Amino acid sequence: MNQEKIGKFIAKLRKEKKLTQEELAEKLNVNSRTISRWETGL
Repeated sequence: MNQEKIGKFIAKLRKEKKLTQEELAEKLNVNSRTISRWETGL
């Protein structure tokens, strides 16, 4: 899988669980900016 596909997959699952990027970041103990980078494939 490439980074873009993985990012879209993460975003899809996050939205299905009705979580914001900030909420997911808190659960994973990472920065919300990290979630954003993952979702955009950067």
